[in-house]
Amino acid sequence: MLPLVQTAPTALPEAEWTALAAAHEQRMDRWLLPHRERRRAGVAHPVQDFLFTYYSETPGRLRRWHPGVGTALTGDAAAERLAWPFHAEVDARTADGRTVRAVGLDLPAFLAKRRASVGWIEGLLRGTAARPGQFGCFGMHEWAMLYRPGDGEVRHEQLPLRLGQAGTDAVVESHKVQCSHIDAFRFFTRAAEPRNALRPTRETQQQLEQPGCLHATMDLFKWAYKLGPAVPGTLLADCFALAADVRELDMRASPYDLREHGYPPVAVETADGKAEYVAAQRGFAARGAVLRERLLGVCEELLHAA
Repeated sequence: MLPLVQTAPTALPEAEWTALAAAHEQRMDRWLLPHRERRRAGVAHPVQDFLFTYYSETPGRLRRWHPGVGTALTGDAAAERLAWPFHAEVDARTADGRTVRAVGLDLPAFLAKRRASVGWIEGLLRGTAARPGQFGCFGMHEWAMLYRPGDGEVRHEQLPLRLGQAGTDAVVESHKVQCSHIDAFRFFTRAAEPRNALRPTRETQQQLEQPGCLHATMDLFKWAYKLGPAVPGTLLADCFALAADVRELDMRASPYDLREHGYPPVAVETADGKAEYVAAQRGFAARGAVLRERLLGVCEELLHAA
């Protein structure tokens, strides 16, 4: 392997980056503070908790702003970051061309541990971006998770079903189920699995994911934090905001009745509900395409450094 060739990162003045970090914390607190209050009170949220339980990034790490690969931070306030994973003192270039000491991504250490993961994520994102979006699933993955459930297969037992169990089963039986996402398909009930037109696996994930899929769009948040701290804080926050919006549609279009929680249903068993779902799905896919390209840019910068 050729030796690592690292271009000096851009130096960011302390006054500039501390303002960016404070703005990031304020933006993320929109979601983090209510989550912490609910957790202290022992109150579960059927929609928003997913962002903190299914996904593994902690609220504390989500609140940390990073400049991302290619930028380093100057000033005394940056010193505390030397205790953070994959951070080190580096030579950085100022806007007027001077070389200064700063704190930034320890690129050799990061790549030594995570290069294979970066390559896998890059392949997944690039493959997904290259495929046309599919917009004919109508959210049936959530219904398939409740189709004729056996013992222990109901995930939200405290939530009522909008159409009841028989009505939920009938909706699944009247639709073509064509889920392409392994992490949705793996929660199908045993009775629902044979009804799916595809058999997604972890091994076929890079070949099957497509940009119309709500779960693939939500997972942009996962790939953003998996690439941390090489991902800029603004990109991480943008991915989280999109995941939060997509999660709301995902549950509004599910069989659950969430009106008491302030979520009117998207009745995908009707023509009007299908149209509403597809319109929102297309909008999320367009937002996701922009973020996917930004994440690919991070991957390319990391991989081309090696």
